[in-house]
Amino acid sequence: MQGQHPSATRSTNELFVRHQLFGDFPAEYLDVLVETTSELTVESGQVIFREGDDADRFFLILEGGVSLEAFSLQHGPITVQTLEPGDVFGWSVLVPPHRWRLDARAASAGRLLVLDGPALRERCERNPGLGYELLRRFAMLLEQRLQAVRRQLIERHVRSW
Repeated sequence: MQGQHPSATRSTNELFVRHQLFGDFPAEYLDVLVETTSELTVESGQVIFREGDDADRFFLILEGGVSLEAFSLQHGPITVQTLEPGDVFGWSVLVPPHRWRLDARAASAGRLLVLDGPALRERCERNPGLGYELLRRFAMLLEQRLQAVRRQLIERHVRSW
């Protein structure tokens, strides 16, 4: 974030270093993350993004909760997953065609770190090592989310017997 106070930059850097996803992130790439990061305060029920819109941000939850929702004409919004502090969401920012696949809504008031998607993509193009580190971590997230959905499907199937 250009023009950011040094202590704000230092505290953002510390948030990344303490985060499970970025704790071992190479120091030379950490500055890039901090440069592209801002903070967002959300109110309960606030829509953060909608399915089909441009995926232009990536989020880390500092406080509060976020619901990822799929919309059904028959049932309305269906919560796919509820995320908590420490969770991250928005990997569509690095995956073409860069469109959101779900809606994201604040489940409660909170604070998010927001990484600028186009700026991250541009820096990854210039520095493939950075791109690799981000995609490696996003792949781990994707695998975790797929396993969570798998468990949900099994639980629903077992309950329907």
